[in-house]
Amino acid sequence: MSISLKNLAAGDLGKIVGFAQSGKAYRKRLLAMGLTPGTEFSVIRFAPMGDPVEIKLRGFSLTLRKDEAAILLIEKM
Repeated sequence: MSISLKNLAAGDLGKIVGFAQSGKAYRKRLLAMGLTPGTEFSVIRFAPMGDPVEIKLRGFSLTLRKDEAAILLIEKM
């Protein structure tokens, strides 16, 4: 079962399982940033209003806006 990134808390681990159909505009950009299906990551922190969110994957930190994060389909680990 896939969930949204906003359903995770700081410190949680997740794995990208795909992209929402509604996110075609962001899909190519996210793939270029290394967010490919099967990639494992950890949630570092959320900004006070929930936007943006910082995740750590492949040895680097990445900050995503709420719109970009919303199209990621996540599996909690």
